Amino acid sequence: MLNHNSMRKFVLSSLLLALLPNLQLRAQEHRFDPPWNNPPKSALNFTVPGIDNVPDLYGDIENPQLTIFFAGNQFMVVDDLLTAFKKEYPKYERIFVETLPPGILAKQIKGGSVTIGNLRITHKPDIYTASKRAIQEMADYFSHTQIYCYNNICLMVPRGNPANIQTLNDLGKPNVRISMPNPLWEGIGEQIKASYKKAGGEQLVKKIMEDKVQDGRTYLTKIHHRESPMRILYNQADVAPVWTSEVVYQKLIGHPVEGITIPDAQNTTATYVAAKLKNAPHKQAADDFLKFMASSVAKQIYKKYGFTID
Repeated sequence: MLNHNSMRKFVLSSLLLALLPNLQLRAQEHRFDPPWNNPPKSALNFTVPGIDNVPDLYGDIENPQLTIFFAGNQFMVVDDLLTAFKKEYPKYERIFVETLPPGILAKQIKGGSVTIGNLRITHKPDIYTASKRAIQEMADYFSHTQIYCYNNICLMVPRGNPANIQTLNDLGKPNVRISMPNPLWEGIGEQIKASYKKAGGEQLVKKIMEDKVQDGRTYLTKIHHRESPMRILYNQADVAPVWTSEVVYQKLIGHPVEGITIPDAQNTTATYVAAKLKNAPHKQAADDFLKFMASSVAKQIYKKYGFTID
């Protein structure tokens, strides 16, 4: 017979074995979750997947020496870019960055604040980067602007392309699930709609943006540079129109995705512009960062992640 201690160990071992598959399943539920960047060093890292996880806020929120609002699809360059900038300008130790969708960042600039969960942020940016059109729409806010890179659209699909997506017209098929940026606040949304029109006319636009939205086959994202890769990776979508840089990055970090090229005649090239705010709190830091963005070092970082620099 088993004594008391042996029985206790046996019961605990049995419970652990019974719970292990469930624990492994829960870990699998979040295996592709962001943040995908490298977190800054700290005395304590308390990131809980699916609960306490804020992937689009970076760096030092307390008394920053430079605040940058990047268009969200550039989150992948932040690690390398800030490391290189700090190496060239070591006096800037505390930098705060946001990579929310450009439409949200624009509202934050105009309104003066944003709340995420229970956190309210009132920092004014020194630099705002977005598409040329978005910057032009807010031209009165800026004292200086400069072009620094370009990007175009492709289709992200799971590795192996199980839905056999080959063209934009395939997105109109009834059973194809699409993760689509919402044009209301994501600049890429209107550009993708323009590509749909080039490929299949207003009929394709209506099918994807109206009919399939109503039946749930088109999911409109609020933050596509996070949601679309995750929906592909978790088998919640068959295809996602994204920036080319997003496919390049997901493949760089080993995630099982592929990219389908969109022909030039149906594609759109985005021009990215960095702008210095007229009311920038750290004017010299803003000037130094813009100078850095024009350097070959910065341009090569953007090229590494799939952006075009010429």
